[in-house]
Amino acid sequence: MSAAAPSPAALVESAKKAAAIQAVDEHLLPSHRYIGIGSGSTVVYVVEAIVAKGVDFYKNMVFIPTGSQSKGLIRTAGLTLANLDERPVVNGRPVQLDVCFDGADEVDAELNLIKGGGACLFQEKLVAIAAKTFVAVADYRKQSPRLCTTWKNIPIEVLPLSAPDVLLRLQALGSPAPAVRSGLPSKAGECVTDNGMWIIDAPFPPLLLPSDLTPEVDGLGKGGVWEVSKLADELLRTPGIVEIGLFHGFNGTQAVGLGREGQAQKPVAAYFGTADGKVDVQRA
Repeated sequence: MSAAAPSPAALVESAKKAAAIQAVDEHLLPSHRYIGIGSGSTVVYVVEAIVAKGVDFYKNMVFIPTGSQSKGLIRTAGLTLANLDERPVVNGRPVQLDVCFDGADEVDAELNLIKGGGACLFQEKLVAIAAKTFVAVADYRKQSPRLCTTWKNIPIEVLPLSAPDVLLRLQALGSPAPAVRSGLPSKAGECVTDNGMWIIDAPFPPLLLPSDLTPEVDGLGKGGVWEVSKLADELLRTPGIVEIGLFHGFNGTQAVGLGREGQAQKPVAAYFGTADGKVDVQRA
Protein backbone atom coordinates (compact mmCIF):
# COMPACT_ATOMS: atom_id res chain seq x y z
CA MET A 1 0.00 0.00 0.00
CA SER A 2 1.55 3.30 -1.09
CA ALA A 3 2.05 6.16 1.34
CA ALA A 4 -0.49 8.95 1.25
CA ALA A 5 0.50 12.02 -0.74
CA PRO A 6 1.55 15.03 1.37
CA SER A 7 -1.26 17.44 2.18
CA PRO A 8 -1.24 20.93 0.60
CA ALA A 9 -0.34 22.38 4.01
CA ALA A 10 2.62 20.00 4.33
CA LEU A 11 3.83 20.96 0.86
CA VAL A 12 3.77 24.63 1.81
CA GLU A 13 5.79 23.96 4.96
CA SER A 14 8.38 21.89 3.09
CA ALA A 15 8.58 24.68 0.49
CA LYS A 16 9.27 27.26 3.19
CA LYS A 17 11.95 25.05 4.73
CA ALA A 18 13.73 24.49 1.41
CA ALA A 19 13.75 28.21 0.67
CA ALA A 20 15.10 29.03 4.13
CA ILE A 21 17.93 26.49 3.92
CA GLN A 22 19.10 27.76 0.52
CA ALA A 23 18.84 31.44 1.53
CA VAL A 24 20.92 30.85 4.66
CA ASP A 25 23.48 28.74 2.76
CA GLU A 26 23.96 31.47 0.16
CA HIS A 27 23.86 34.61 2.31
CA LEU A 28 25.08 33.83 5.84
CA LEU A 29 28.88 33.75 6.02
CA PRO A 30 31.07 32.58 8.92
CA SER A 31 32.55 36.10 9.04
CA HIS A 32 29.18 37.75 9.69
CA ARG A 33 28.59 39.18 13.15
CA TYR A 34 25.18 40.91 13.19
CA ILE A 35 22.15 39.21 11.65
CA GLY A 36 18.56 40.43 11.46
CA ILE A 37 15.86 37.84 12.08
CA GLY A 38 12.40 38.75 10.82
CA SER A 39 8.92 37.62 11.74
CA GLY A 40 6.48 35.04 10.44
CA SER A 41 6.18 31.33 9.79
CA THR A 42 8.98 31.07 7.22
CA VAL A 43 11.56 32.62 9.54
CA VAL A 44 11.13 29.65 11.89
CA TYR A 45 12.94 27.60 9.25
CA VAL A 46 15.61 30.30 8.80
CA VAL A 47 16.49 29.96 12.48
CA GLU A 48 16.47 26.17 12.17
CA ALA A 49 18.86 26.38 9.22
CA ILE A 50 21.24 28.62 11.19
CA VAL A 51 21.21 26.30 14.23
CA ALA A 52 21.87 23.30 11.97
CA LYS A 53 25.22 24.82 10.99
CA GLY A 54 26.46 24.21 14.51
CA VAL A 55 27.67 26.25 17.46
CA ASP A 56 31.16 26.81 16.00
CA PHE A 57 29.56 28.51 13.00
CA TYR A 58 27.29 30.95 14.87
CA LYS A 59 28.96 31.33 18.28
CA ASN A 60 30.32 34.83 17.46
CA MET A 61 27.10 36.05 15.84
CA VAL A 62 24.53 38.38 17.39
CA PHE A 63 20.91 38.15 16.24
CA ILE A 64 18.62 41.18 16.04
CA PRO A 65 14.83 40.56 16.20
CA THR A 66 12.01 42.44 14.48
CA GLY A 67 9.52 41.89 17.29
CA SER A 68 8.44 39.69 20.14
CA GLN A 69 7.92 36.58 17.98
CA SER A 70 11.43 36.64 16.48
CA LYS A 71 12.90 37.52 19.87
CA GLY A 72 11.35 34.32 21.21
CA LEU A 73 12.69 32.31 18.27
CA ILE A 74 16.23 33.57 18.86
CA ARG A 75 16.08 32.87 22.60
CA THR A 76 14.58 29.40 22.22
CA ALA A 77 17.25 28.46 19.67
CA GLY A 78 20.01 29.45 22.10
CA LEU A 79 21.38 32.18 19.82
CA THR A 80 22.84 35.44 21.14
CA LEU A 81 20.13 38.12 21.22
CA ALA A 82 20.45 41.91 21.09
CA ASN A 83 17.92 44.62 20.30
CA LEU A 84 18.46 46.91 17.33
CA ASP A 85 19.47 49.86 19.51
CA GLU A 86 22.06 47.75 21.37
CA ARG A 87 24.46 47.46 18.42
CA PRO A 88 27.97 48.86 18.94
CA VAL A 89 28.58 52.41 17.75
CA VAL A 90 31.71 52.90 15.64
CA ASN A 91 32.81 56.40 14.58
CA GLY A 92 29.50 57.74 15.80
CA ARG A 93 27.38 55.30 13.75
CA PRO A 94 25.66 52.06 14.80
CA VAL A 95 27.26 49.16 12.95
CA GLN A 96 25.28 47.85 9.99
CA LEU A 97 23.84 44.37 10.17
CA ASP A 98 25.63 42.02 7.78
CA VAL A 99 22.39 40.44 6.57
CA CYS A 100 18.70 40.32 7.46
CA PHE A 101 16.39 37.40 6.68
CA ASP A 102 12.64 38.00 6.66
CA GLY A 103 9.44 36.74 5.10
CA ALA A 104 6.97 38.53 2.84
CA ASP A 105 3.23 38.52 2.23
CA GLU A 106 3.66 39.31 -1.48
CA VAL A 107 6.62 39.98 -3.80
CA ASP A 108 6.29 41.62 -7.21
CA ALA A 109 8.37 41.33 -10.38
CA GLU A 110 10.84 44.00 -9.19
CA LEU A 111 11.21 42.70 -5.61
CA ASN A 112 8.92 45.26 -4.02
CA LEU A 113 7.23 43.67 -1.01
CA ILE A 114 4.06 43.82 1.03
CA LYS A 115 4.76 42.97 4.67
CA GLY A 116 2.77 43.34 7.85
CA GLY A 117 0.43 40.37 7.87
CA GLY A 118 1.87 39.57 11.28
CA ALA A 119 1.65 43.22 12.43
CA CYS A 120 5.45 43.61 12.79
CA LEU A 121 6.04 45.81 9.75
CA PHE A 122 7.54 48.84 11.53
CA GLN A 123 10.30 46.93 13.30
CA GLU A 124 10.76 44.72 10.23
CA LYS A 125 11.50 47.82 8.17
CA LEU A 126 13.87 49.23 10.80
CA VAL A 127 15.89 46.00 10.81
CA ALA A 128 15.83 45.69 7.00
CA ILE A 129 17.24 49.18 6.45
CA ALA A 130 19.91 48.58 9.10
CA ALA A 131 21.28 45.64 7.06
CA LYS A 132 23.83 45.73 4.27
CA THR A 133 21.90 42.87 2.63
CA PHE A 134 18.21 42.00 3.03
CA VAL A 135 17.02 38.57 1.85
CA ALA A 136 13.34 37.61 1.59
CA VAL A 137 12.27 33.99 2.16
CA ALA A 138 8.79 32.76 1.27
CA ASP A 139 6.82 30.06 -0.53
CA TYR A 140 5.43 29.94 -4.05
CA ARG A 141 2.09 31.52 -3.05
CA LYS A 142 3.76 34.87 -2.34
CA GLN A 143 5.12 35.54 -5.84
CA SER A 144 3.04 37.95 -7.95
CA PRO A 145 3.55 40.12 -11.03
CA ARG A 146 2.21 43.16 -9.11
CA LEU A 147 1.55 43.88 -5.44
CA CYS A 148 -2.09 43.75 -4.26
CA THR A 149 -2.80 40.95 -6.75
CA THR A 150 -3.19 38.03 -4.34
CA TRP A 151 -2.50 39.87 -1.06
CA LYS A 152 -5.16 42.53 -1.46
CA ASN A 153 -4.40 44.79 1.53
CA ILE A 154 -1.52 47.08 2.44
CA PRO A 155 -0.95 46.94 6.21
CA ILE A 156 -0.49 50.41 7.70
CA GLU A 157 0.62 51.08 11.28
CA VAL A 158 -1.16 54.10 12.75
CA LEU A 159 -1.39 56.07 15.96
CA PRO A 160 -4.72 54.89 17.44
CA LEU A 161 -6.21 58.37 17.90
CA SER A 162 -5.53 59.13 14.22
CA ALA A 163 -7.35 56.05 12.89
CA PRO A 164 -10.66 57.72 11.92
CA ASP A 165 -8.91 60.45 9.93
CA VAL A 166 -6.47 58.02 8.31
CA LEU A 167 -9.38 55.82 7.20
CA LEU A 168 -11.00 58.84 5.51
CA ARG A 169 -7.72 59.76 3.81
CA LEU A 170 -7.25 56.21 2.53
CA GLN A 171 -10.70 56.25 0.99
CA ALA A 172 -9.85 59.53 -0.72
CA LEU A 173 -6.72 57.88 -2.15
CA GLY A 174 -8.85 55.14 -3.72
CA SER A 175 -8.86 52.38 -1.11
CA PRO A 176 -12.44 51.10 -1.25
CA ALA A 177 -12.84 49.65 2.26
CA PRO A 178 -9.91 50.26 4.61
CA ALA A 179 -10.49 48.89 8.11
CA VAL A 180 -8.78 48.72 11.47
CA ARG A 181 -7.54 45.16 11.95
CA SER A 182 -9.29 43.16 14.67
CA GLY A 183 -7.32 41.34 17.33
CA LEU A 184 -9.74 38.40 17.17
CA PRO A 185 -9.76 35.47 17.67
CA SER A 186 -7.01 35.71 20.29
CA LYS A 187 -7.67 39.28 21.46
CA ALA A 188 -10.89 41.24 21.69
CA GLY A 189 -10.77 44.72 20.20
CA GLU A 190 -8.12 46.07 17.87
CA CYS A 191 -4.87 44.39 16.83
CA VAL A 192 -2.20 46.23 18.85
CA THR A 193 1.39 46.14 17.59
CA ASP A 194 4.55 45.71 19.64
CA ASN A 195 4.79 49.52 19.46
CA GLY A 196 1.33 50.15 20.94
CA MET A 197 -0.11 51.16 17.55
CA TRP A 198 -3.03 49.86 15.49
CA ILE A 199 -2.96 48.26 12.05
CA ILE A 200 -5.22 49.42 9.23
CA ASP A 201 -5.56 47.05 6.28
CA ALA A 202 -6.12 49.10 3.13
CA PRO A 203 -7.11 47.32 -0.10
CA PHE A 204 -5.94 48.82 -3.39
CA PRO A 205 -6.06 47.71 -7.03
CA PRO A 206 -2.82 46.01 -8.18
CA LEU A 207 0.08 48.47 -7.87
CA LEU A 208 1.93 49.46 -11.02
CA LEU A 209 5.68 49.20 -11.54
CA PRO A 210 7.64 52.17 -12.91
CA SER A 211 7.83 50.32 -16.24
CA ASP A 212 4.01 50.34 -16.44
CA LEU A 213 3.80 54.13 -16.51
CA THR A 214 2.96 55.98 -19.73
CA PRO A 215 2.02 59.58 -20.58
CA GLU A 216 -1.61 58.49 -20.12
CA VAL A 217 -1.05 56.39 -16.97
CA ASP A 218 0.90 58.38 -14.38
CA GLY A 219 0.39 56.10 -11.38
CA LEU A 220 -0.82 58.96 -9.20
CA GLY A 221 -4.06 57.35 -8.07
CA LYS A 222 -6.60 58.13 -10.79
CA GLY A 223 -9.33 55.54 -10.34
CA GLY A 224 -7.40 54.19 -7.36
CA VAL A 225 -4.53 53.02 -9.59
CA TRP A 226 -1.12 53.78 -8.09
CA GLU A 227 2.51 53.04 -8.83
CA VAL A 228 4.23 51.43 -5.82
CA SER A 229 6.60 54.23 -4.80
CA LYS A 230 4.15 57.03 -5.58
CA LEU A 231 1.55 55.48 -3.27
CA ALA A 232 4.17 54.83 -0.58
CA ASP A 233 5.26 58.48 -0.67
CA GLU A 234 1.65 59.68 -0.46
CA LEU A 235 0.83 57.40 2.48
CA LEU A 236 3.89 58.46 4.46
CA ARG A 237 2.89 62.11 4.08
CA THR A 238 -0.36 61.39 5.91
CA PRO A 239 -0.30 62.53 9.56
CA GLY A 240 -1.04 59.65 11.91
CA ILE A 241 0.55 56.99 9.72
CA VAL A 242 3.63 55.69 11.52
CA GLU A 243 4.85 53.21 8.89
CA ILE A 244 3.54 51.25 5.93
CA GLY A 245 3.89 47.66 4.76
CA LEU A 246 5.28 48.60 1.33
CA PHE A 247 8.99 47.83 1.06
CA HIS A 248 10.16 49.59 -2.09
CA GLY A 249 12.80 51.79 -3.70
CA PHE A 250 16.27 50.19 -3.84
CA ASN A 251 18.26 47.40 -2.21
CA GLY A 252 21.42 47.38 -0.11
CA THR A 253 23.76 46.85 -3.06
CA GLN A 254 22.19 49.76 -4.94
CA ALA A 255 22.29 51.90 -1.79
CA VAL A 256 26.11 51.90 -1.79
CA GLY A 257 26.24 53.36 -5.31
CA LEU A 258 23.58 55.92 -4.41
CA GLY A 259 25.34 56.95 -1.19
CA ARG A 260 22.21 55.99 0.75
CA GLU A 261 23.39 53.23 3.06
CA GLY A 262 20.95 52.57 5.86
CA GLN A 263 17.92 53.42 3.71
CA ALA A 264 17.45 50.30 1.56
CA GLN A 265 14.10 48.54 1.92
CA LYS A 266 14.15 46.03 -0.95
CA PRO A 267 15.79 42.60 -0.79
CA VAL A 268 18.70 41.69 -3.02
CA ALA A 269 16.95 38.36 -3.61
CA ALA A 270 13.78 36.49 -2.75
CA TYR A 271 13.75 32.72 -2.23
CA PHE A 272 10.49 30.92 -3.01
CA GLY A 273 10.08 27.29 -2.08
CA THR A 274 7.97 25.51 -4.69
CA ALA A 275 5.43 22.72 -4.32
CA ASP A 276 7.78 20.21 -6.01
CA GLY A 277 10.50 20.76 -3.40
CA LYS A 278 12.67 23.10 -5.48
CA VAL A 279 13.56 26.74 -4.81
CA ASP A 280 12.90 29.59 -7.24
CA VAL A 281 15.29 32.47 -6.63
CA GLN A 282 14.30 35.93 -7.85
CA ARG A 283 17.33 38.24 -7.85
CA ALA A 284 17.61 41.99 -8.28
